[in-house]
Amino acid sequence: MLEFLEKTCAAVNRAIEYSLFGLGFSMAILVAVQVFCRYVLNSSLFWSEELARYMLVWLSFLGATVAYYRNLHPGVDAFTSRISPEKQRITQLLVHATAMVLALVMVISGIQFAWFVRMQISPALAIPKWIILAVIPVSGGILFVYALAFLLKTMQRVQP
Repeated sequence: MLEFLEKTCAAVNRAIEYSLFGLGFSMAILVAVQVFCRYVLNSSLFWSEELARYMLVWLSFLGATVAYYRNLHPGVDAFTSRISPEKQRITQLLVHATAMVLALVMVISGIQFAWFVRMQISPALAIPKWIILAVIPVSGGILFVYALAFLLKTMQRVQP
């Protein structure tokens, strides 16, 4: 079970990393084209700023899942490096359990908020805002699965 979960998490994370590269590169090109059009051609792409903003939102939320998977989330290493290995293990369990709770909050609140704005349309792109906000519960679900995998792996680890 844990091996399947770890392989699934690795595959999902790899797909997200490729998506983030494409999204980030596309956003950079979009902003460069917008600057060129505005200052060289003296004509603005009215929709580009809104699209770049939404791309940044998706980059931020999905980037947080990659950071968590790579164990790059904020930590207090000065504290945890000074405690015993067993207490370090307990601390890791608490961190992953807390991450699971916060991920569930993201999922539940994200769904509620997306439902609340389901009838709103973005002004320039004319797309439903719930599509833009869907990244919140999606990234929360991904974070929950990652945290579950790390929690189970930490629980399975043999104590020295």
